[in-house]
Amino acid sequence: MESIIQITAGRGPAECTWVVAQVLKKVLEEAQDQNLEVVLLQRETGQENGTIETASISIKGKNADQFVRSWIGTIQWIGQSQFRKMHKRKNWFIGVFEIEPEKKALVSENEIQYQAMRSSGAGGQHVNKVSSAIRATHIPTGIAVVAMDSRSQHQNKKLATERLLKKLEDEKRIQLKNHVGKQWENQLNIQRGNPIRVFTGSDFKKNNVEKSYKGTRQKLKNDLRNENN
Repeated sequence: MESIIQITAGRGPAECTWVVAQVLKKVLEEAQDQNLEVVLLQRETGQENGTIETASISIKGKNADQFVRSWIGTIQWIGQSQFRKMHKRKNWFIGVFEIEPEKKALVSENEIQYQAMRSSGAGGQHVNKVSSAIRATHIPTGIAVVAMDSRSQHQNKKLATERLLKKLEDEKRIQLKNHVGKQWENQLNIQRGNPIRVFTGSDFKKNNVEKSYKGTRQKLKNDLRNENN
C-alpha cells in the first residue's frame, strides 16, 4: 500500500520553510527506523539555504497508513527565528497533508502495436533494402518509439519495447508531478492550533507532545465531585 504526503510551509515566511526542511528529515528518520520505503517525489527549495517550500514523498511498507496518520495535520515549532534573531515571534506552523496516489496501470502487450520499417541513415545497402527497424506504439496514449540499432528485426523489437516502457514510465512521473502540483492549494489550508506534533529546540529532536490522560482523568473527577455536591 502506497501513501503520499505533502509537507508544506503554505504562505508562511522563511522560518516556516526551515521547519519544513526539519520535518522532512524527521519523517525520513522515523520511516527508516520503521523499515518503511520512502521515495522523494517532489521538492521545492526555499529562498534561504537549507529551507524547503514544499516536499512530497511516497511511503510504502507495513503499517505505512498508521505512520502517515501520525503526521497528518498541523505541525508547530516553538523557537527563535533562524533568520531574524531579534524577531519576537516564537510559534511557527506548517502543514502535512495526504495526497491520494494515482492508480498505476500495467502496460499490456496487446496495447503495443509494432510496425516494421526501413532503417534510414548510414549503414550501407543492407539497411536500406531490409525492413529491420521497428516502430513500437502504445495504442492508448499514442506514444511511439523507433529502434534501428541492430540489423536484426527481433533485436530491434526488443529494444523498441524497452524504450517504450521507459518512455511510458517517464510520462507517468511527469503526470504524478503535475498531480502533486495540483495539491498546492493545500498551502492555503494550514490551520494554526490543535497541532498533531509540537517541536522545540534548534536541533529539532525534542518532541514535547506526549499522550497523557492525566488531565482528562482529573477533569472527570472534578465533574463527578461537582455532581455529587
